[in-house]
Amino acid sequence: MRPVSVWQWSPWGLLLCLLCSSCLGSPSPSTGPEKKAGSQGLRFRLAGFPRKPYEGRVEIQRAGEWGTICDDDFTLQAAHVLCRELGFTEATGWTHSAKYGPGTGRIWLDNLSCSGTEQSVTECASRGWGNSDCTHDEDAGVICKDQRLPGFWDSNVIEVEHHLQVEEVRIRPAVGWGRRPLPVTEGLVEVRLPDGWSQVCDKGWSAHNSHVVCGMLGFPSEKRVNAAFYRLLAQRQQHSFGLHGVACVGTEAHLSLCSLEFYRANDTARCPGGAPAVVSCVPGPLYAASSGQKKQQQSKPQGEARVRLKGGAHPGEGRVEVLKASTWGTVCDRKWDLHAASVVCRELGFGSAQAALSGARMGQGMGAIHLSEVRCSGQELSLWKCPHKNITAEDCSHSQDAGVRCNLPYTGAETRETWYWDSGNITEVVMSGVRCTGTELSLDQCAHHGTHITCKRTGTRFTAGVICSETASDLLLHSALVQETAYIEDRPLHMLYCAAEENCLASSARSANWPYGHRRLLRFSSQIHNLGRADFRPKAGRHSWVWHECHGHYHSMDIFTHYDILTPNGTKVAEGHKASFCLEDTECQEDVSKRYECANFGEQGITVGCWDLYRHDIDCQWIDITDVKPGNYILQVVINPNFEVAESDFTNNAMKCNCKYDGHRIWVHNCHIGDAFSEEANRRFERYPGQTSNQII
Repeated sequence: MRPVSVWQWSPWGLLLCLLCSSCLGSPSPSTGPEKKAGSQGLRFRLAGFPRKPYEGRVEIQRAGEWGTICDDDFTLQAAHVLCRELGFTEATGWTHSAKYGPGTGRIWLDNLSCSGTEQSVTECASRGWGNSDCTHDEDAGVICKDQRLPGFWDSNVIEVEHHLQVEEVRIRPAVGWGRRPLPVTEGLVEVRLPDGWSQVCDKGWSAHNSHVVCGMLGFPSEKRVNAAFYRLLAQRQQHSFGLHGVACVGTEAHLSLCSLEFYRANDTARCPGGAPAVVSCVPGPLYAASSGQKKQQQSKPQGEARVRLKGGAHPGEGRVEVLKASTWGTVCDRKWDLHAASVVCRELGFGSAQAALSGARMGQGMGAIHLSEVRCSGQELSLWKCPHKNITAEDCSHSQDAGVRCNLPYTGAETRETWYWDSGNITEVVMSGVRCTGTELSLDQCAHHGTHITCKRTGTRFTAGVICSETASDLLLHSALVQETAYIEDRPLHMLYCAAEENCLASSARSANWPYGHRRLLRFSSQIHNLGRADFRPKAGRHSWVWHECHGHYHSMDIFTHYDILTPNGTKVAEGHKASFCLEDTECQEDVSKRYECANFGEQGITVGCWDLYRHDIDCQWIDITDVKPGNYILQVVINPNFEVAESDFTNNAMKCNCKYDGHRIWVHNCHIGDAFSEEANRRFERYPGQTSNQII
């Protein structure tokens, strides 16, 4: 079980960690996959339909012509080799008989036989290039693990050539090495080449080059440096140049995409009359405080953001959402590329993009899709400045939602998981009362009790621990269904004994004249979707579920949902709750299979891409409004209110509706997820002190 959602380095994060830990003087082994000369000139891609970005028909370009692979003798070992050629860590399966549709052109390989350890498909046995007796109805496909090899871009076409290239870049402070605060924002540019770290000659170095380097290291922009100071310093130091002639346009997401010239081993005079290239980067708002630029950042006027990321477990990654007509919506992935992704990343205060993600890799959104066919040059200051097409519901679906992964600065604030923590040797508790919003970079930035520690006792029972997760669930209520199904029922007391036993009625019901009379209930349906990247599971395992004899079911969570009626000023006048007695996949998206079913003491949960439906006519799916007087109110529903199960995003767990009650009828309207509107629209709607992290202030 995962009690909290904690960031853990992804493979790209590991690459960045290795890159920047080298800034601190630690060794950095090569992370890029080595390719043998036999793979020269080959290109690999995944094709076909329908498919996810990490699966498909394997196509190889050789001698300028694209072709396929026959499934004869194909094995998982061959799939492993091909997935690595495509930039993934390994294969999880393979397909035959043109599952992703028949290809066209040549069938390049037949009877392919690999051991699985080969670095290139050219090392595997086969009938020879272009020698096949198959048809395209036998085209093979692969299903790769959705995890990238460091050094590969998240592209559908992977170049495999044997030549020098820049894989890692770092900034080395010219003075105070190892003592500068993190992140390092200014210093000499160094690149890692096969024989180690080298400096770059500054002849012809431009602001465009600095922009690219800063973007790779997680910074949105660059500024001028004191060239005279660094020139003077360079005269007193020894240098090791490995790169010169760098010419970037400024829109590249990686220095290796720029025009580069490498010094040859026999070059005796390197960078004559020049000096090491130097950059100074400007950190985004999230990282400005730790680099001493907080005051400068805060002095700039900050309007409401029109772009945001949702669904990611780490900062700087997620589904791209944009604000249009006061409503947040997603972006269709048609023509989505690194240029557009980098514009988003820099706009949000991060560096350039590591990956432009398609196919709802960061989870599907709900509601509107605002943009399609976004075409950025990479120089724009906002995604809204890029040419794009408006969209209708028929043009694109949420299975095509675009996402990004951004380069982040190295801060040294990694989280370490403690699966099995032993505090037997702990003699002091140093922090208590910790309350985080989830965006902090370290626990020190969270609210806590300060020097006054309330938990004085030590021992395993009193020490906190975490289990880190690369992905998390993300629950969202279908707000329109609440609005469509809301109604009032006067239910006789003799039918409410079980509900009373489970505390589903207002406290005044205890003094009612049982079994005579009735309770007035506001009933509605709740359809709860999991739009995250991991299944939602109860906090506790089956061994601790509680059997309720009256209703004949198990409770896997004490409180799964809160239902509240609030006055316009935020005062709670009625409340309800939903215990998770049957958390299961009621329905799923077309390409997703159900995994959880409550019958026969089955496993409970909500699969990614599925939803659990609590119908309006089941017990406790209501709010007891017997004591509520006529007036205008807010109906609020909050999922996972006690944060007992990890989610990548808690800000979308609350739904709110306007409701008007005249003592006989109720009108529910304007139902929406709490973060679906702009800040201004939400202020107009609420008219009372708002909520933070799903809780009423």
